[in-house]
Amino acid sequence: MGGRPECGQGRCPPGLRPIFEAAARETGLPVALLEAVAEAESGFNPRAVSPAGAAGLMQLMPSTARALGVTDVFDPWQNVLAGARYLRGLLDRFGSLELALAAYNAGPGAVEKWGGVPRYRETRSYVSKILASLGRDPGGAPPCSAVPATKNAVWVWSR
Repeated sequence: MGGRPECGQGRCPPGLRPIFEAAARETGLPVALLEAVAEAESGFNPRAVSPAGAAGLMQLMPSTARALGVTDVFDPWQNVLAGARYLRGLLDRFGSLELALAAYNAGPGAVEKWGGVPRYRETRSYVSKILASLGRDPGGAPPCSAVPATKNAVWVWSR
């Protein structure tokens, strides 16, 4: 992936960075995006569990974790890689970073039902928080280029 850009650099603990870099290489997603999701989801806590039952760094729901082959949701390697694969699939499905993030938070069914980002305060705040951490505004012109539409595309940062 080369050097990391200034926009989107989070507070990822150095010991976790290689995990995010490996997941980024496999999925074609930017490291900064994966770190932003983990920061928003768990605050980089591999043992985090939400009231809804989502667990680990990327806060995977049990059914999602099982579907992605995760055997230990608290294993950072498995959790981050599965979360990255899930996000990659949502991005490919919805074709938009904003919609993929909304689906990651509220579920793909909610995005389909609403025909866009659901009007849930939590989901709108979640999407805005992650886009802001990447230096982007929802619906606005981003200082960073859009996430690649396909796994094989190249991530290009613009200044």
